[in-house]
Amino acid sequence: MSEESSFKNDEKLKTLDLEEYVRYLEEKLREYEDEKRKLKLKLKLYKTEIEKLISSPLIEAVVVKVLENNKVLVKSSSGPTLIVDYLPSIKKEELYPGRYVALNQRGSTIVEVLPDREDPYVSSMEVIEKPNVRYSDIGGLDTQIMELREVVELPIKNPELFEEIGIEPPKGVLLYGPPGCGKTLLAKAVARESDAVFISVVGSELVQKFIGEGARIVREIFELARRKAPAIVFIDEIDSIAARRIDIGTSGEREVQRTLMQLLAELDGFKPLDRIKVIAATNRVDILDPAILRPGRLDRLIEVPPPDENGRFEILKIHTRRMKLAEDVDLWEIASLTKGLCGAELKAIVTEAGYFAIRNSRRIVCREDFIKAIEKIMSKKNLRDSNIYNWYNYVDYSKYVTQ
Repeated sequence: MSEESSFKNDEKLKTLDLEEYVRYLEEKLREYEDEKRKLKLKLKLYKTEIEKLISSPLIEAVVVKVLENNKVLVKSSSGPTLIVDYLPSIKKEELYPGRYVALNQRGSTIVEVLPDREDPYVSSMEVIEKPNVRYSDIGGLDTQIMELREVVELPIKNPELFEEIGIEPPKGVLLYGPPGCGKTLLAKAVARESDAVFISVVGSELVQKFIGEGARIVREIFELARRKAPAIVFIDEIDSIAARRIDIGTSGEREVQRTLMQLLAELDGFKPLDRIKVIAATNRVDILDPAILRPGRLDRLIEVPPPDENGRFEILKIHTRRMKLAEDVDLWEIASLTKGLCGAELKAIVTEAGYFAIRNSRRIVCREDFIKAIEKIMSKKNLRDSNIYNWYNYVDYSKYVTQ
């Protein structure tokens, strides 16, 4: 009996060992299957990435018009205007004029509807960090500051005043005058003091190579301003796109004229500029097109002339307020000696006087330093006047504009 029971026990142990081994193998099989599934997913991902790398790039286009028979008229970013099809997976309601789409490079079929976006070139024109310039930093332009605030800030901050009086506030203002007299400085102060979004653009940035690009940028600048209203659009050196139109010209000049016409349409078109104000600046008001100067577009024309003696004193006082001056320095005397100089040249005189003090190992600026600085800046001014800047000395701005 003992041998028989012993044999049965051995058989039972073998059976148990086999069952455990089978369970072990089954567990291993499940692990290998999970690993196989993960590897297949990874392989599929890598194949997709490789297909993306070797596939042809898509072409961006803008929908111009949705036609019949499932056709769409699009303006390709590469230049031509095309009539194309679209995939059945794209709903017709998603396609409307102005919508961005992606075209297959081979068949020019719409394969994807792109989300609405802002042109990064236009978005970069928004001034995020405001300039550190206040109205108190501008001397000799009290009248100009008052008029600018009436046109730009007052309608934005207190629109109910104009509704009560029953008038429409001006849409824009033109700052004109010789260079260096404070036009851009006034715009910087408005950007700093106003609570509105400030969009700054130089006129030459609107001149583009391809036909219609400049007009598109102008349109998108004003669309950005409408979305972020209240907003101020500052166009510096506007004479680069708003020069008087002529009948005969090159293709480049005609493209500049198209950009100007888009600007005129935005200023006086069907879309209102309720909480948007336009500030333009130029030192060549004599060449501007009369269409942009008429009331209803740039309504207020503000001249920024060279400062008089009181203005020069105020400018010198602003630029020397952090400077250690000797007792023999009389700012009124310096203002009388700098007749005909603009604000930028007065700032240059203060800077040069500081340099003369540094060269002499002094921490205080004396009268002699200012006299030397005046002689140096005046000699450079006379040289410029005798060459290319003589026009600004005798031009009469009053015959070009009408207040």
